[in-house]
Amino acid sequence: MADPRRGREQPTWLEPLQAALVEALPRLYGEAPDPAVAALLASLLEALEQGQLAISLPEGPAAAALATSPLSRVSDGPLVIEEGQISWRRWQGIRSAVLTALLERVQPSGRAPAAAAAAASPAAASLDPRQSQAVAAVLEQRLVLLQGGPGTGKTSTVARMLEAVLAQDPATRLHLAAPTGKAAGRLAAATGGRYPCGTLHRLLESRGDHFARNRRHPLPLDLLVVDEVSMVDLDLMAALLEALPAQARLVLVGDPAQLPPIAPGAVLLDLQQPDLQAALGPAAITLTTIYRNNGAIAAVAATLRASLDPQGVVGGGDPIAPIRSQLEALAPTDNLAWRREPMARLPQAVLERLEAHLASLARLAAGCRPGRPEGWQPLLAERDRLLVLSPLRRGPWGVEAIHRTLLPDAGAPAAWPEGLPVLCTRNLPALGLANGDVGVLVGAPGSQERQLVFGGEEPLWVHPAQLAGAAEPALALTVHKAQGSEAGEVIVLLGGDDPGPRLLYTALTRARDRALLITAP
Repeated sequence: MADPRRGREQPTWLEPLQAALVEALPRLYGEAPDPAVAALLASLLEALEQGQLAISLPEGPAAAALATSPLSRVSDGPLVIEEGQISWRRWQGIRSAVLTALLERVQPSGRAPAAAAAAASPAAASLDPRQSQAVAAVLEQRLVLLQGGPGTGKTSTVARMLEAVLAQDPATRLHLAAPTGKAAGRLAAATGGRYPCGTLHRLLESRGDHFARNRRHPLPLDLLVVDEVSMVDLDLMAALLEALPAQARLVLVGDPAQLPPIAPGAVLLDLQQPDLQAALGPAAITLTTIYRNNGAIAAVAATLRASLDPQGVVGGGDPIAPIRSQLEALAPTDNLAWRREPMARLPQAVLERLEAHLASLARLAAGCRPGRPEGWQPLLAERDRLLVLSPLRRGPWGVEAIHRTLLPDAGAPAAWPEGLPVLCTRNLPALGLANGDVGVLVGAPGSQERQLVFGGEEPLWVHPAQLAGAAEPALALTVHKAQGSEAGEVIVLLGGDDPGPRLLYTALTRARDRALLITAP
């Protein structure tokens, strides 16, 4: 079953865990079983699995039963009732601590405003007023929240902010980071590779269940820029704030209209609340001028963005409804096309496009081998020419159906063909890989030259056996897995449960040049 608000299937372990927790929690707190409380606990656990920390408290007997229950009434109870919402006490505590720590950084950095403005002047030349405000803010504040949709110049503004900081103090120790390898690679490329850049997990020195960087072993930084903050969950943000020195400046960059993280807690969405925006004051800058107008894709994305709750509530709703008239008015020359196909089978045109893409990758992979300076860049560039996205893993138009159709041995990595894109599904810091990185297989099945090539500034070669249990085909990706990535052409298969406008917005904005949206009739 999929949650239409998030476009994700419920995992198989959720139902038995719900049953166990619903039985155990009341018993541990000396309370007799209550069906109303049990139903609320089950709903709250399901919401947490979907990344949401709270649910609305329903009216009626359930609310009264929970209000008098030791689960919420005692100080160490697992639940909290606040402002008509029920949440888990642990996650509420982490959320409160993270937001408090962020707001504590909304204080002057010690630089006099006049001196900061003077230092910002050269870097702010040719920028619009809000971009100039961001450049000035990074010199005056210890926290800057830079927001905006695609094409609003977020990355170019970050580059100018860094120039201003280095003009003020050339010895500034700075670093760029993003939640995924794809996003970090894009950030490094967009800033010309001039600054240290990597994933947040690598920066924090992930050790699997903990990070080596913390309050006792802080990051040796004066300025950290984190891109794609919409993907950063509460636990990761808490670890980052613990490891970042108090006087270091932090620049958070993101698009609040993007999907929230899969793990619990959407920090960027929390920061959209009016009271927090007011507390951030001049430290919060939203860029609105479009500098890279991507035709019909941009127009449709703008409408989807405007349809979202202004306070960042995830929400559902038919994603086609607000853009239907725009889709019906598309011309053949537009860079966005809309087709309706029956869901009985995968669209043949999509399968043929993927087969042609895999054949192109195979031809390029044949000339790409470790130790050769040429070959890997054209191969990875071809990988990024096409991105096929689905909201779901399972179902007639799901990612797994695509791979079963095109790869008869989809479940046997040793038989995967040369040229196949492969997704890393776990953080593997020892290999230099992050969850979500996509490499390409080089070498025929059974060949001694069989390798996976990942890349950024330099190629990263990994033997497939090193990803045992942490790799899956990536001819198609879920929209969540594609966050932080881009492709020249994007095909979105939107069928089945309604995923909501936020997911469709995220999917379409992965396209640089053109997009095809396919929906059920």
